[in-house]
Amino acid sequence: MSHGFDKVREMEIKELGSVAQIWRHRKTGGRVLSMINDDENKVFGLSFRTPPKDSTGVAHILEHSVLCGSRKYPVKEPFVELLKGSLQTFLNALTFPDKTCYPVASANHADFYNLVDVYLDAAFFPLLDEHRLKQEGWHYELDDPEGRMSYKGVVYNEMKGAYSSPDSLLYEYSQQSLFPDNTYGLDSGGDPFAIPDLTWEQFSEFHRTHYHPSNAYAYFYGDDDPEKRLEILDEYFNQFEPLTPEFSRVPLQTRFDKAVEVRKKFPASAKTKKGMFTVNWMLAETADANLNLALHILEHILIGLPSSPLRKALMDSGLGDDLAGVGLEADIRQMFFSVGLKGVHPANAVKVEALIHDTLSKLVKDGIDPKDVEAAVNSVEFDLRENNTGSYPRGLSLMFQSLSTWLYDSEDGSEGDPLLLLPFEEPLRNIKTWVGEGEKIFEELLSRLLLQNPHRSTVLLEPDSELGKELTTKERERLEKAKQAMSEEDVRRVIDETAELRRLQEAPDTPEALATIPRLSKDDLPEENVRIPSEEREVGGVTCHFHDLHTSGIAYADLAFDISGVPDELLPLVPLMGRALVEAGTKKRDYVDLSQWIARTTGGISPQVLCQPVLNSPEAAQRLVVRVKTTGEKLPETAEILKEILTEARLDDKVRIRQIVQESVSRLEQALVPSGHIMVARRLKARAHQAHAMEEAMTGITALEALRTLSERVENDFRRVGKEFVRLAEIILRRGNLVLNATCESSLFDTAAPLLADVVAALPEGASEPAERTMPSFPEREGLAIPAQVNYVGKGVNIYEQGIEYHGSMNAVSKFLRTGYLWDRIRVLGGAYGGFTVFDSVSGSLNYLSYRDPNVEKTIENYDGVVQYLEGLDLPDGDLETAVIGAIGEMDSYQLPDAKGFTSFVRTLTGQTPEHRDRVRKEIMNCSADDFRAMAKAARAVAEKGDIVVMGNEPAMDVSGLNLDIKEIV
Repeated sequence: MSHGFDKVREMEIKELGSVAQIWRHRKTGGRVLSMINDDENKVFGLSFRTPPKDSTGVAHILEHSVLCGSRKYPVKEPFVELLKGSLQTFLNALTFPDKTCYPVASANHADFYNLVDVYLDAAFFPLLDEHRLKQEGWHYELDDPEGRMSYKGVVYNEMKGAYSSPDSLLYEYSQQSLFPDNTYGLDSGGDPFAIPDLTWEQFSEFHRTHYHPSNAYAYFYGDDDPEKRLEILDEYFNQFEPLTPEFSRVPLQTRFDKAVEVRKKFPASAKTKKGMFTVNWMLAETADANLNLALHILEHILIGLPSSPLRKALMDSGLGDDLAGVGLEADIRQMFFSVGLKGVHPANAVKVEALIHDTLSKLVKDGIDPKDVEAAVNSVEFDLRENNTGSYPRGLSLMFQSLSTWLYDSEDGSEGDPLLLLPFEEPLRNIKTWVGEGEKIFEELLSRLLLQNPHRSTVLLEPDSELGKELTTKERERLEKAKQAMSEEDVRRVIDETAELRRLQEAPDTPEALATIPRLSKDDLPEENVRIPSEEREVGGVTCHFHDLHTSGIAYADLAFDISGVPDELLPLVPLMGRALVEAGTKKRDYVDLSQWIARTTGGISPQVLCQPVLNSPEAAQRLVVRVKTTGEKLPETAEILKEILTEARLDDKVRIRQIVQESVSRLEQALVPSGHIMVARRLKARAHQAHAMEEAMTGITALEALRTLSERVENDFRRVGKEFVRLAEIILRRGNLVLNATCESSLFDTAAPLLADVVAALPEGASEPAERTMPSFPEREGLAIPAQVNYVGKGVNIYEQGIEYHGSMNAVSKFLRTGYLWDRIRVLGGAYGGFTVFDSVSGSLNYLSYRDPNVEKTIENYDGVVQYLEGLDLPDGDLETAVIGAIGEMDSYQLPDAKGFTSFVRTLTGQTPEHRDRVRKEIMNCSADDFRAMAKAARAVAEKGDIVVMGNEPAMDVSGLNLDIKEIV
């Protein structure tokens, strides 16, 4: 049965192990891509073309709002109810410049169908009203006729955060500069200054027209029943009459006759003197598979490696600190390429532009180094065959790839094809053949699409220390003008609407409404933890943890060196030394040759610092891990690379070390706004355990401060700096410090083991003596000032040091708070983008965090309110079961084979034995409402003993009443 659908096309895609079917709904024209395979991690996605006509953020706000209750599931937040008690492996909604996507994934069949139905009902039949628009979008907030009126709204504050990030602004301005005449010239996320222009009429009309089966692109992937997919969709699609979605077509941008220049500003502190600069080109449509893949390879050739010619030229110039620009953007109708530098003095922008042009011209004239081409082709091919999407479900990655051609109908009216880019064997074979025959395909692309392309822009983003104040003043004046234009009756109405919205936000869902949400039961959960195969072997005289898993012929190896011998003052250098091993060259070859060799031979060699607390111990599992992946036939050469970088690395190359330090400083600074909550969490956790303190010293604010000092020392005293890097290598890279981890099939391990033994034998003997560790001292109430319009507010303490013992139920309570009380108080009522509980069960660090938060003191008050909330908690059995399911879902998170092997390794290093995890699972499964109320003791420890860290807007911290010890970070 076709359930109201006609099959348009069927194709077997052998390289993806899938059969792809394209269906069309007879009544509405709704489109379906059905990917049939044996992947248990099933994916569903419902996408709509949603190109906006302005920058009010209508598509983004609607994306949030449709998940706030629907016809079939009339609770305030079905999305959150699913988060609380699902085994989902992905659950989110995403707004792009021209589409809005609602994807879900789960490896559990019943759970998967629950997720699909809730999302379909949410998208097509949401309970939209003005209160949803006010909560998720924007509203006036006023409590007193004489008080100051303000804007509140989740998306409003989210986008204020985005507009505080120079990286985000640079991306937006670069894209918009190339597409002034179509949707890509607008901000679909919403410009904070434009968001308050959005009306209820525009909002509701956008949903009526765009959220319709005729404008829908449905996607299924995995091992579920293909026929049931169509049956489920027909039930929803058939409730609509057809319409012609001409209004949502994405038109082509007309090509420029000449390049354009754009100058913009970003909020910065007075000491920030450098900006960012990009050169951008509009290229071609996505739909040509050969061209699309060739451009991805060309991107790798130009900037994919530290030694790539364009990247190298830019970094060697000394004109900036790190690469800027998105590179190749291939997820919109017309691809573009963007590249430049961060940390550029505005006066040097013209030099950067000339350098980019000259470098590309030289590559066309002299030809691209064949080794660079070989390295790029191998890297891209390895990624395609490995299909390693990390924590993302594989099916979700394919969905986004299919949408990059499916959404766009051609100018002659023919519909977009979702399968153009999914089969990669033919275009890959074509490109390899052309290269093998000596065709200069990449030089031709450089010449035609970049050098001779007048559709080009330059974007200079300059720091402005007054802009933050100007934006605040502009917002305040706009609000004052709006209030002054109101009558007394209008003001009273705003006050009443503020109170009414708050009342609705605080009102609990009725038991009847909650009962509509489809839920699993504890009977659906496995009683026992899944064991990851693991056995200890001896390889070259050191311990090797081997995980016999199917990896499709790829060997994953981790060489983990103990760093306990590194003194505290050198800890910030450890991540840099890891990078230098693979990016600074060796005694036998410079870093260009080394980078090419690694890329030609492997799927990548990457350093990673691991610092985690050990169970029931003050000690840390502290390792510098060199992670490598390669195919069986490349194992011998990979082993030679490892030997060379571990025993002959060039750690005294001033030019390369300077570049690595500058890049590291730039990346930490640029992470402050988009990842402020992570920085705050690291700062708080550093007080709780030695492992967390080490992590903060290497990746947090302490690291940023140390690397700024190091940058000056590189210029003024590199001889000593070089000696410090050499000393680090002597301390760390020793045979006695090494533990190995390998994940692959047993037959492949038999090949790899003797080669790894050769690597081990090349290392110096012995182990380093542990260094003395001193716990850092921080203010109890710390303010970290950055030029942002939002805040990141944290409070936490080590609850074990307060006499509280761990019980597995704490995992369930932590998630319960994150998706319940904190979601309601911090996000829904407070207007922040997010609120979190972060509990480390090994160290005892319990922290509350907020993300893109307009508040400071009020957020701390809400954190302290957790005590009273838990003490008075009346937890129905259904809610308890939901919390248990959610916590078990996090324990059983879906992982690809390489991640399974590394997770097992980390658990071994940190003392989390299978027996310990079994006890935790049992305690979660058997926890009671009393256990939830008992967690109030831990919450009281945070409230009464917890330290506070706030990162964000300095004036907001000044007036918060928290008596913060404030220092400027950037």
